[in-house]
Amino acid sequence: MTVSGFSTDQGRDVLIVGAGIGGLAAAARLAHAGLRVTVVERAATSGGKMRSLPSPAGPVDAGPTVLTLRPVLDDLFASLGERLDAHLDLIRQPLIARHFWPDGSQLDLFDTELETHEALRAFGGARAVAQFQAFCDRARGLFEAFDGPVMQAADPSLTALAAQTLRNPGLLRSMAPHRSLAALLDRTFDDPRLAQLFGRYATYVGASPYRAPALLSLVWQAEYAGVWKIAGGMHRLARALEAIAWARGARFCHNAHVTRINITEGGAQGVTLADGTRLRANRVLFNGDPRALATGALGSGAIPAGGQSARRRRSLSAQVWAFAARIQGPELAHHNVFFRADPRPEFEALARGALVPDPTLYLCAMDRGGPAPPPDLERFEIIANAPPLPAPDQEPDQCRTRCFDTLARAGLSFAPMPGPQSLTTPRGLESLFPASQGALYGQSPEALMAAFQRPKARSPVPGLYLAGGGAHPGAGVPMAILSARHAAEAILKDRTFPSPCRQTATPGGTSTESATVAGGRSASSPS
Repeated sequence: MTVSGFSTDQGRDVLIVGAGIGGLAAAARLAHAGLRVTVVERAATSGGKMRSLPSPAGPVDAGPTVLTLRPVLDDLFASLGERLDAHLDLIRQPLIARHFWPDGSQLDLFDTELETHEALRAFGGARAVAQFQAFCDRARGLFEAFDGPVMQAADPSLTALAAQTLRNPGLLRSMAPHRSLAALLDRTFDDPRLAQLFGRYATYVGASPYRAPALLSLVWQAEYAGVWKIAGGMHRLARALEAIAWARGARFCHNAHVTRINITEGGAQGVTLADGTRLRANRVLFNGDPRALATGALGSGAIPAGGQSARRRRSLSAQVWAFAARIQGPELAHHNVFFRADPRPEFEALARGALVPDPTLYLCAMDRGGPAPPPDLERFEIIANAPPLPAPDQEPDQCRTRCFDTLARAGLSFAPMPGPQSLTTPRGLESLFPASQGALYGQSPEALMAAFQRPKARSPVPGLYLAGGGAHPGAGVPMAILSARHAAEAILKDRTFPSPCRQTATPGGTSTESATVAGGRSASSPS
């Protein structure tokens, strides 16, 4: 049987559901290893959350904007026999971010100790410098301790971490296990603005600093080690990985919505599409929110693969603007944060499923931070934290007032103002990423042991694997790439040493002709 010229019965070693960054990285690795890979994606293009929206100035990122932990990306491309700089132009950002407060104060943080110390001394005096250095030492120690046994490990072990803690008794003190990140920062910094600034890093993984463990201070180290922008936008990373996977033989099926992962007594054997088409494969890799599995949205047989995701708290969502405009106001860097005066009321409101009228706003000026001056018409992405569903959504006019009135009070104005087509709300995110409740980062990281509670690459269902920001090791571009490595390695190992309980039963099925699938390039494949 065929679907638009694509055989539903053709041999597939792996079928990947979802072409987000985790799915693309896994597809490239597996295809490079010689496996027959098909990627099925419900959207018209690949990228997942690494998406863009059109504008008169060109595509505008509407997803991740911060690229850290470059060695993870270098390792991925090297494993594919490729040089990263042959595909993407990465530009290091010596100025990590520019921070604004309502009282008119401003602070730039840099990726070198000398420049950052100078900026902090002018901002808060010598004591601020000393306190910052103590915070950095703590964050670096935590990052180094957790990188190998947790983030780099496919199946992190509490035993291994406990053994490391015993070898380094100071590690437990640095973890401050009974303290929130906000409480730790209040004890670390005399200046509440600095406590507010470093508390913001909890939101990088969808948490409130008042609920997140102090352990999340390690997120700062990932950024302090270096931040890059991708010339043209982050979405070009997705395009590059798709092109490499395609060149290695992977095939992409876009506009194809998977409604069921087909499970037999022997495990996962393929998927069923919304039109009834069945695609067969020896193994299935799910690159989506594990909650979709846990809630039965992809069939009852796949529920165990989602772990406890259906019952755990969700991470934060967002209101996201992506548009082009001319601006007037303060000089912007590539990454900018406009803080509200007091952070606590905003996070208390988010915990209740509500919003404050004057939120802290993150603003990415996409066309800044490069060798050339920005054009007259610039591209911007603005993000305000929001609660996940079922909290009520705001109307576009309310979202516009909330965002742009706040920036106007900081002296920043845009012309023309973006329309509703430039806005994505939590409900829009839920529509794009089903069963996520609009949560951008999967289940909440607001627990000390959250790193050990995410679903792992090798699920309890034979032949079904997971990758992406909802799986271990968690949210963020580097973490999703690591999850893809874990999944690809598990698939390759299981292919070489199959489980003795795996059976060979294969479901039958019929096919219809509505999905856009082709043995040659689809319209959305790279050229």
